[in-house]
Amino acid sequence: MGVFSFFHELKTNVSPKRMFKALITDNHDVLPKVSPSIKNIETVQGDGGVGSIKQTNFGDGSMKNRVDFLDTENYVSKFTLIEGDALGDKIEKIFYEMKFEDSKDGGCVIKIKSDYHTKGDVVLKEEDINAGKDQAMGLYKACADYLIANPHVCA
Repeated sequence: MGVFSFFHELKTNVSPKRMFKALITDNHDVLPKVSPSIKNIETVQGDGGVGSIKQTNFGDGSMKNRVDFLDTENYVSKFTLIEGDALGDKIEKIFYEMKFEDSKDGGCVIKIKSDYHTKGDVVLKEEDINAGKDQAMGLYKACADYLIANPHVCA
């Protein structure tokens, strides 16, 4: 098994607090409104905190994430994708760390580290994960647009 790490950043015009709530703690309320491909997000084990399992249901499948760390004061979340089509036959799990930091202009910078734990001796390159990364970044941008258009959400 190998581990391949990738780093991404996204700048938004929304505060770290609102983006954190929308993407992490209140994602079950917000993300189905933002993305038509997400039917719902449900907590299938636990209370939504550390150790909980959250399942995201799509029209054509689902994925499960385990909450590994949650710091609601400093806007840091760590979670692991443990089940779903995105893993395919080459990836055992994907560990994510997301930090939501203030930007100088009042918005936020989302810093994302992704650790891909592969099966066997599979070697991943950044181009192997670009489709998933682009899809996630599109979701984060759509979420920011939704929050700007709806200033009462996650306020």
